[in-house]
Amino acid sequence: MSGIRVRLLPGRAPERLTTPIVRPLAALGVSPHAVSVAALVGSVGAAGLIARGELLAGGCVMLAAAALDSLDGALARISGRSSRVGALLDSTFDRVAEAAVLGALLYHQLGLGHREESMLAFAALAGSLLVSYVRARGEAEGVVVTGGVLARTERVLLLGAGLITGWVRVALWLLAVLSLLTAAQRLLLAVSALRARDADEGSR
Repeated sequence: MSGIRVRLLPGRAPERLTTPIVRPLAALGVSPHAVSVAALVGSVGAAGLIARGELLAGGCVMLAAAALDSLDGALARISGRSSRVGALLDSTFDRVAEAAVLGALLYHQLGLGHREESMLAFAALAGSLLVSYVRARGEAEGVVVTGGVLARTERVLLLGAGLITGWVRVALWLLAVLSLLTAAQRLLLAVSALRARDADEGSR
């Protein structure tokens, strides 16, 4: 069964940006898995800072970890180490990193007694997980839906900006609303693509 690919917005970072960075890493024999693990450790460290209320430092570390995470795929391609295991680990680490940061922010806001921000952090976490779940479940049915109003890169940048500038409440509102909207957007496109495929197969 051939897959159906639907892209809403551009996906990963352009190769012209990542290639000059990863070539030296490939020459040194750095493993893509090592880059993925380092990015995850950085994200967990950022979560620890955020949980302690050090939002500026946490935001900076989170963005640095996200920048590192954007390199593992390019490194795998250049070094010829692309694999399904690597893709699975990278995707799983991404989910763990995002959950750790948002969970830490939820913990921090609860400690401050900020109920609205706490609920928004929970909604943002739920939305981010739903965005990933819709893509994964769609792929299982042969439909690949990527991008959207607020894909992972945009979510990370938005949250990082909110943490660094102190506009956490605004960032959380945008994350919560747009993440859930993105999940709905992907779901509708996946359903539409599946219905079109079923209708096409039924007419044969």
